[in-house]
Amino acid sequence: MPDVFDDSRLDDPDVLAAADSGLRWLAESGARVRSQADAAVDAIAGLPQDSMPRAIVAAGADARLLRAVLEPWCPVPFVAWPGPGLPGWAGALDLVLVLAPAGADSEATSAVHEAVRRGSTLIAACPPHSVIAEQAQGRHTSVLPTQTDDTLAVAVVMLQALHCLGVGPEIAANDVARVLDEVAVTCSPHQDISSNPAKNLALFLADCSPLVWGGSVLAARAARRVAEAVRRTTGRPALAADAGHLLPVIEAARRRDLFADPFDDVGAESVRPGLLFLDDGTDEASVRENRGHLTAVAAAHDVHTESIDAKEGPEMARYAALLTTGWYAATYLGIGLSRDETGGTH
Repeated sequence: MPDVFDDSRLDDPDVLAAADSGLRWLAESGARVRSQADAAVDAIAGLPQDSMPRAIVAAGADARLLRAVLEPWCPVPFVAWPGPGLPGWAGALDLVLVLAPAGADSEATSAVHEAVRRGSTLIAACPPHSVIAEQAQGRHTSVLPTQTDDTLAVAVVMLQALHCLGVGPEIAANDVARVLDEVAVTCSPHQDISSNPAKNLALFLADCSPLVWGGSVLAARAARRVAEAVRRTTGRPALAADAGHLLPVIEAARRRDLFADPFDDVGAESVRPGLLFLDDGTDEASVRENRGHLTAVAAAHDVHTESIDAKEGPEMARYAALLTTGWYAATYLGIGLSRDETGGTH
């Protein structure tokens, strides 16, 4: 028998109290961004202002987020390297970024080792007394001390460092933190289902096999992280992909049988896809075209759609709003399925 989603759990004080650790972790997202930015001020100010690197290689947690932000802006080639190690061409003329907010892991450790060995300029975001920090010691190394394992907060600080070096856009940590605080209020467990967008999204996600789409590069990155959170929190399948990969799934959906028993757990109705849009307000023609096509095909195949919208503020703040709202929804979905004992979605 599949899990049964009980929406009454989303407004049950005792249930929400039992799930407090995961919800509290989300509510404190803005505070973590502020504290991490404050902790890194001196380290960023002390970064060497040398010549422009030949190329930048990013490794570790959320390296792809750095790529999504920097690629339209960065004046030199940028690579998000999945590891281990570094690309064969990386050397003394290149800048290596390693994000390891939780300390040592095999891929980040190997990237640090290779950067030091090859004489690359290295910026490592990691706990100050970790194995990574020890291995990163070198003449061309700078360490951004991390206070948290929150990859979003650490990525914001790394982006601030890259702006200081002249290879990235300006990122205001306070703008990101303020938006995260606003999401925490809007999606608070104290807001009931009728006024809480994340709880409403949980109702939507509970009745479908989620397909998550973001049109811009950053929205697409957020879509993948939200789908990961749904899978991790519930154990259910969730797919985030570009329009070309989602369309065949939507087109394969059969129209609903109006006479089907809604309580039939083994029927096809229980696994129908649902399409979740993540909209950061990007107005590019290709984004509008893809969204319009997805919407039309979904309507033709009776596939329900919902959206998370974050259209105001700086680009990174909009990304943070999409991501955290989706994480709240995944957490509430787990609570409704009695899967909330696993904690946060990060």
